[in-house]
Amino acid sequence: MSASELVDAKAAIDEEKAKAKRKAQRRAALMRQMVQWHWISAAVCLVGMLLFAITGITLNHAGAIEAKPNTVEAEGQLPADLLSIAKTAQAEQAALPEPIRAWLAKDMGVQAPKAAAIEWSDEEAYVSLPRPGGDGWVTFDAGSGAVVHESTTRGPVAYLNDLHKGRNTGAVWSLFLDIFAIGCVVFCITGLVLLQLHSRARKITWPLVGLGLAVPLILVLIFIH
Repeated sequence: MSASELVDAKAAIDEEKAKAKRKAQRRAALMRQMVQWHWISAAVCLVGMLLFAITGITLNHAGAIEAKPNTVEAEGQLPADLLSIAKTAQAEQAALPEPIRAWLAKDMGVQAPKAAAIEWSDEEAYVSLPRPGGDGWVTFDAGSGAVVHESTTRGPVAYLNDLHKGRNTGAVWSLFLDIFAIGCVVFCITGLVLLQLHSRARKITWPLVGLGLAVPLILVLIFIH
Protein backbone atom coordinates (compact mmCIF):
# COMPACT_ATOMS: atom_id res chain seq x y z
CA MET A 1 0.00 0.00 0.00
CA SER A 2 1.44 3.35 -1.02
CA ALA A 3 1.93 6.26 1.34
CA SER A 4 -0.97 8.19 -0.23
CA GLU A 5 -3.27 5.22 0.19
CA LEU A 6 -2.27 4.93 3.84
CA VAL A 7 -3.05 8.60 4.32
CA ASP A 8 -6.45 8.21 2.63
CA ALA A 9 -7.26 5.12 4.73
CA LYS A 10 -6.27 6.90 7.93
CA ALA A 11 -8.40 9.91 6.92
CA ALA A 12 -11.38 7.62 6.26
CA ILE A 13 -10.93 5.94 9.64
CA ASP A 14 -10.63 9.31 11.36
CA GLU A 15 -13.81 10.51 9.61
CA GLU A 16 -15.70 7.42 10.75
CA LYS A 17 -14.48 7.97 14.29
CA ALA A 18 -15.53 11.61 14.10
CA LYS A 19 -19.00 10.62 12.83
CA ALA A 20 -19.36 8.05 15.59
CA LYS A 21 -18.28 10.61 18.16
CA ARG A 22 -20.76 13.21 16.87
CA LYS A 23 -23.53 10.59 16.91
CA ALA A 24 -22.66 9.63 20.50
CA GLN A 25 -22.63 13.30 21.48
CA ARG A 26 -26.05 13.89 19.91
CA ARG A 27 -27.40 10.80 21.66
CA ALA A 28 -25.96 11.96 24.98
CA ALA A 29 -27.41 15.46 24.48
CA LEU A 30 -30.84 14.01 23.64
CA MET A 31 -30.71 11.76 26.69
CA ARG A 32 -29.80 14.69 28.96
CA GLN A 33 -32.74 16.69 27.57
CA MET A 34 -35.15 13.79 27.95
CA VAL A 35 -33.97 13.06 31.50
CA GLN A 36 -34.34 16.73 32.42
CA TRP A 37 -37.87 17.04 31.01
CA HIS A 38 -38.80 13.63 32.45
CA TRP A 39 -37.84 14.46 36.02
CA ILE A 40 -39.28 17.99 35.83
CA SER A 41 -42.65 16.72 34.56
CA ALA A 42 -42.54 13.91 37.13
CA ALA A 43 -41.91 16.37 39.96
CA VAL A 44 -44.67 18.74 38.81
CA CYS A 45 -47.22 15.97 38.23
CA LEU A 46 -46.30 13.68 41.15
CA VAL A 47 -48.94 14.79 43.66
CA GLY A 48 -51.59 15.14 40.95
CA MET A 49 -50.89 11.67 39.55
CA LEU A 50 -51.11 10.15 43.04
CA LEU A 51 -54.42 11.94 43.60
CA PHE A 52 -55.83 10.80 40.27
CA ALA A 53 -54.59 7.22 40.77
CA ILE A 54 -56.19 7.00 44.23
CA THR A 55 -59.46 8.60 43.13
CA GLY A 56 -59.45 6.27 40.13
CA ILE A 57 -59.74 3.42 42.63
CA THR A 58 -62.44 5.17 44.69
CA LEU A 59 -64.44 5.97 41.55
CA ASN A 60 -64.12 2.39 40.33
CA HIS A 61 -65.53 1.17 43.66
CA ALA A 62 -67.91 4.06 44.34
CA GLY A 63 -70.79 1.68 45.04
CA ALA A 64 -68.85 -0.04 47.81
CA ILE A 65 -67.76 3.17 49.54
CA GLU A 66 -70.52 4.35 51.83
CA ALA A 67 -71.20 8.08 51.85
CA LYS A 68 -73.27 9.77 54.54
CA PRO A 69 -74.72 13.05 53.23
CA ASN A 70 -74.91 15.85 55.76
CA THR A 71 -77.55 18.49 55.08
CA VAL A 72 -77.71 21.87 56.78
CA GLU A 73 -80.55 24.35 56.32
CA ALA A 74 -80.58 28.03 57.24
CA GLU A 75 -83.17 30.77 56.96
CA GLY A 76 -82.84 34.51 56.64
CA GLN A 77 -84.61 37.70 55.66
CA LEU A 78 -83.65 40.11 52.90
CA PRO A 79 -83.23 43.68 54.20
CA ALA A 80 -85.84 46.18 53.10
CA ASP A 81 -83.44 48.01 50.78
CA LEU A 82 -82.84 44.78 48.84
CA LEU A 83 -86.51 43.93 48.40
CA SER A 84 -86.95 46.51 45.66
CA ILE A 85 -83.89 45.12 43.87
CA ALA A 86 -85.33 41.60 44.17
CA LYS A 87 -88.69 42.75 42.78
CA THR A 88 -87.01 44.47 39.83
CA ALA A 89 -85.01 41.33 39.07
CA GLN A 90 -88.19 39.25 39.32
CA ALA A 91 -90.05 41.53 36.94
CA GLU A 92 -87.20 41.37 34.42
CA GLN A 93 -86.50 37.66 35.04
CA ALA A 94 -82.92 38.82 35.48
CA ALA A 95 -79.83 37.11 36.88
CA LEU A 96 -78.96 37.20 40.57
CA PRO A 97 -78.41 40.88 41.43
CA GLU A 98 -74.95 41.71 42.74
CA PRO A 99 -76.19 43.44 45.95
CA ILE A 100 -78.19 40.32 46.87
CA ARG A 101 -75.23 38.09 46.03
CA ALA A 102 -73.01 40.22 48.30
CA TRP A 103 -75.58 40.08 51.12
CA LEU A 104 -75.86 36.29 50.83
CA ALA A 105 -72.08 35.98 51.15
CA LYS A 106 -71.81 38.40 54.09
CA ASP A 107 -74.87 37.57 56.17
CA MET A 108 -75.55 33.92 55.34
CA GLY A 109 -72.17 32.62 54.23
CA VAL A 110 -73.58 31.60 50.86
CA GLN A 111 -71.04 31.90 48.04
CA ALA A 112 -73.14 32.27 44.90
CA PRO A 113 -71.08 32.63 41.69
CA LYS A 114 -71.79 35.61 39.45
CA ALA A 115 -72.91 33.26 36.73
CA ALA A 116 -75.11 31.19 39.06
CA ALA A 117 -78.21 29.88 37.29
CA ILE A 118 -81.44 31.37 38.63
CA GLU A 119 -85.00 30.14 38.09
CA TRP A 120 -87.98 32.39 38.73
CA SER A 121 -91.34 30.98 39.78
CA ASP A 122 -93.84 33.77 40.42
CA GLU A 123 -92.02 35.86 43.04
CA GLU A 124 -89.64 33.15 44.22
CA ALA A 125 -86.11 32.77 42.89
CA TYR A 126 -84.28 29.46 43.04
CA VAL A 127 -80.48 29.51 42.72
CA SER A 128 -78.68 26.19 42.27
CA LEU A 129 -75.30 25.97 44.05
CA PRO A 130 -73.63 22.69 43.04
CA ARG A 131 -70.04 22.13 44.16
CA PRO A 132 -67.49 19.33 44.43
CA GLY A 133 -68.53 16.70 46.95
CA GLY A 134 -71.90 18.21 47.62
CA ASP A 135 -74.84 20.27 46.49
CA GLY A 136 -76.82 23.25 47.59
CA TRP A 137 -79.41 25.83 46.73
CA VAL A 138 -80.84 29.09 47.97
CA THR A 139 -84.27 30.62 47.44
CA PHE A 140 -85.54 34.08 48.14
CA ASP A 141 -89.00 35.56 47.84
CA ALA A 142 -89.15 38.91 46.07
CA GLY A 143 -92.39 39.70 47.86
CA SER A 144 -91.76 38.73 51.49
CA GLY A 145 -87.95 38.71 51.44
CA ALA A 146 -87.78 35.23 53.02
CA VAL A 147 -84.52 33.43 52.28
CA VAL A 148 -83.86 29.69 52.65
CA HIS A 149 -80.49 28.05 52.08
CA GLU A 150 -79.75 24.32 52.05
CA SER A 151 -76.28 22.79 51.80
CA THR A 152 -75.42 19.09 51.45
CA THR A 153 -71.95 17.57 51.78
CA ARG A 154 -71.08 13.96 50.95
CA GLY A 155 -67.67 13.66 52.59
CA PRO A 156 -64.02 13.95 51.52
CA VAL A 157 -64.06 10.93 49.18
CA ALA A 158 -66.92 12.42 47.16
CA TYR A 159 -65.07 15.74 47.13
CA LEU A 160 -61.88 14.16 45.73
CA ASN A 161 -63.89 12.11 43.21
CA ASP A 162 -65.50 15.29 41.89
CA LEU A 163 -62.08 16.94 41.62
CA HIS A 164 -61.00 13.94 39.54
CA LYS A 165 -63.98 14.36 37.21
CA GLY A 166 -63.86 18.17 37.16
CA ARG A 167 -67.49 18.18 38.32
CA ASN A 168 -68.75 21.61 39.42
CA THR A 169 -65.16 22.81 39.93
CA GLY A 170 -65.14 25.96 37.83
CA ALA A 171 -62.96 27.33 35.05
CA VAL A 172 -59.72 27.60 37.07
CA TRP A 173 -59.69 23.93 38.05
CA SER A 174 -60.65 22.98 34.49
CA LEU A 175 -57.61 24.91 33.23
CA PHE A 176 -55.43 23.18 35.82
CA LEU A 177 -56.65 19.78 34.60
CA ASP A 178 -55.65 20.71 31.04
CA ILE A 179 -52.18 21.85 32.13
CA PHE A 180 -51.77 18.78 34.33
CA ALA A 181 -52.75 16.52 31.41
CA ILE A 182 -50.10 18.19 29.23
CA GLY A 183 -47.52 17.58 31.97
CA CYS A 184 -48.50 13.89 32.06
CA VAL A 185 -48.16 13.67 28.28
CA VAL A 186 -44.66 15.19 28.51
CA PHE A 187 -43.79 12.68 31.23
CA CYS A 188 -45.00 9.74 29.13
CA ILE A 189 -43.39 10.85 25.86
CA THR A 190 -40.01 11.56 27.47
CA GLY A 191 -40.27 8.20 29.22
CA LEU A 192 -40.92 6.55 25.86
CA VAL A 193 -37.86 8.23 24.33
CA LEU A 194 -35.72 7.11 27.28
CA LEU A 195 -37.02 3.56 26.82
CA GLN A 196 -35.95 3.69 23.20
CA LEU A 197 -32.50 5.03 24.10
CA HIS A 198 -31.96 2.23 26.65
CA SER A 199 -33.73 -0.53 24.72
CA ARG A 200 -30.54 -1.99 23.19
CA ALA A 201 -29.21 -2.79 26.63
CA ARG A 202 -32.61 -3.87 27.97
CA LYS A 203 -34.05 -6.43 25.56
CA ILE A 204 -37.28 -6.83 27.51
CA THR A 205 -38.21 -3.14 27.04
CA TRP A 206 -40.47 -3.44 23.98
CA PRO A 207 -42.12 -6.73 25.04
CA LEU A 208 -43.15 -4.98 28.27
CA VAL A 209 -44.42 -1.94 26.36
CA GLY A 210 -46.34 -4.26 24.05
CA LEU A 211 -47.80 -6.05 27.07
CA GLY A 212 -49.03 -2.72 28.42
CA LEU A 213 -50.91 -2.23 25.15
CA ALA A 214 -52.07 -5.81 24.67
CA VAL A 215 -53.58 -6.42 28.14
CA PRO A 216 -56.16 -3.58 28.09
CA LEU A 217 -56.90 -4.22 24.42
CA ILE A 218 -57.63 -7.90 25.08
CA LEU A 219 -59.78 -7.05 28.10
CA VAL A 220 -61.81 -4.57 26.04
CA LEU A 221 -62.31 -7.03 23.19
CA ILE A 222 -63.28 -9.96 25.42
CA PHE A 223 -65.08 -8.49 28.44
CA ILE A 224 -66.54 -5.16 27.29
CA HIS A 225 -69.48 -5.29 24.90
